[in-house]
Amino acid sequence: MLKQHKELSMSMCRTIENNEKVGIRPSKICQSFVAAAGGHRKLNFIEKDVRNYIMREVRNVSELKDAKEFEKYLLRMKEKNQNFFFEFELKDD
Repeated sequence: MLKQHKELSMSMCRTIENNEKVGIRPSKICQSFVAAAGGHRKLNFIEKDVRNYIMREVRNVSELKDAKEFEKYLLRMKEKNQNFFFEFELKDD
C-alpha cells in the first residue's frame, strides 16, 4: 500500500478522536474499522496510520492545553509572590 493511497476520511478521524477520548487503545480502534469494513484488504490504511493520526493530531491538542494551564499556574504564582517574574509567550500556531 503506497503512501499516496492511504487515507483516513473525516468520519474515521472523528471516530478515532472520540475513541481516544474515552481511552480505547489504537489496536482496538483499528479492529473496529476492520470489522466494519469486512477485512483488512477493504481499508485504505493500516494500524500504524491510526497511531500516527493519534500522535500527530489528537495528542497535539492536549499539548496546547498543557501550555495554557502552565501559563495559568505561572500567573497564580505571581499573584502569591510579587517578586516572582516570568516571561511567557504562547502562540496558537
